[in-house]
Parts: sequence; structure tokens; C-alpha cells
Amino acid sequence: MSRPAEDKYLVPGLIRGLEVLRAFTPECREMSLSDIARRLGTTRSAAFRAVYTLAHHGYLLHDAQRGHYMLGPAVLRLGYGYLATRELVEIALPELEKLRDATDWSAHLGVRDGRDVLYMLRVPSHMGLVSIVHVGSRLPAAATTMGRVLLAALDEASVIRLYREEAYPNASGPTPRSLGELLAQWRRDRQSDTVSQIGNFETGAASVAAPIRDIEGKVVAAINVTQVNSADPAAGHDAGIEQAVLRAASSITRLLGGAPKRATVLTDTP
Repeated sequence: MSRPAEDKYLVPGLIRGLEVLRAFTPECREMSLSDIARRLGTTRSAAFRAVYTLAHHGYLLHDAQRGHYMLGPAVLRLGYGYLATRELVEIALPELEKLRDATDWSAHLGVRDGRDVLYMLRVPSHMGLVSIVHVGSRLPAAATTMGRVLLAALDEASVIRLYREEAYPNASGPTPRSLGELLAQWRRDRQSDTVSQIGNFETGAASVAAPIRDIEGKVVAAINVTQVNSADPAAGHDAGIEQAVLRAASSITRLLGGAPKRATVLTDTP
């Protein structure tokens, strides 16, 4: 693997570890330290630290009797995370297209990343109204309907841990301006199958969101529909829109092997 000498941001140890993992193939499933060093074009001592670290964290297994290494279960967990995300996006896309066609609102899929919601899919309305949101956008979870749905899946202790050190310098309008206000919003959101709001984050945008659950009943994602430049204060609380979002969320949940219900609380690990 080429490493531009002028790129000061590359981490040599990380690159070496990735090279070790890529050295294992279906044709070469087990190797000694000498074999690994030879495939990397380096010395045993140079390869040892990367191999030792990977083995310590479960990415390699070491057969001490034969002195061979093989890929470990932690590699499978990495692959599962990628495949699970890909499966979610592939399953959700046609359902979001149906939701967009039924409502003519833009439809989105998002997952929580800390205090943000990461937008994974966007199916724009046929009306062609421009939104600030696109795939890859990160918006504050507490200020968006999908984020609020995802936060509602946490228990109170997890929410407090997540927001204990949060500052609220730019909060305005209905957006929480303190941990106390955020917890009050969180308690309200847990009482409903959907979360609706107008203009909390984008002026004039009405939005309705619902959770997506996996086979264990845990909330793993959320979907919403958004209408930009809404002049109707009741748009975000339209019963027809809410039912359409709930139906789409239930369909995606079932396709993932889950059961649409509000029974499981997802707890963050510290």
C-alpha cells in the first residue's frame, strides 16, 4: 500500500494493522508471524506490534501451539455493522419512496450518533422544494423529529449522561434550552408513537417522525417526512400524515424482522 510521505495525517500504526488484516485471504487463512511479515514486506519485529495489538483486541486469534494467527470474531463484528447498515438502507428506500408518493412530503431515514442524528437516506418531494438536509447531514438530535424519536428510545440515565455537559448557547423557540427542558421534551416524546414539530430547526418546515425497530425490538433508526415552507400550523399534526409515517415505519420494521411496538428501552453504555 502506497503511503505519501508528505501526508502528515496518516497514522502508520493504523495502516500497518489494516495491512495485516488484508493479508488474510480465503486462500491464506492462517499465517505465522514470519508469514505475515513477509506478505507485508517488513521484518518480524516491525510486524509484531500490530499483530500483538490485533490479537489483544480479538481481531486475530493466536494458536500458540503452532504459532499461527487467523482472523478473529471482532472482524466479523465490523463486517456485521456494515452489512446491517446496508441492509437497513436497501430495505428502507422503496418504503420511503412509497411514503413520499403517498404524502408528497420529502422522506428521510436517520440514525443517532451521539447528540446528532445522521441522515442516511433522503427521498425528495415531487414538488421540488429545497431543504437544507441531504444524505450525510448531521443535525442536533434534540431539535429534530427523528432525533427526538431516537432519544425517546433511551432511558433517563442515558439521556442525562449524553447531555450532562451540553451547552445551549444557540437554543431558541421550542428547542430545549437546558437539561431540564430537554428531559421534559423527552418525557412527552415517550408518550407517543410519533414526534411532530414545525419550524424547530428549519423555518416553516413541518415534520413527523416514527421509530424503526430491529428483531430484538430495539430502536435502530427513525424515519420522517418533511414539508418545507409550510404555511399551515397544523401540518405537522395531520392525522393522515402521522398514519402514513407509522405505516411506513411498521413496514420497514417488519422487513427487518422486528415487531412494531413501544416496549423496549435502548440504554446507552457509558
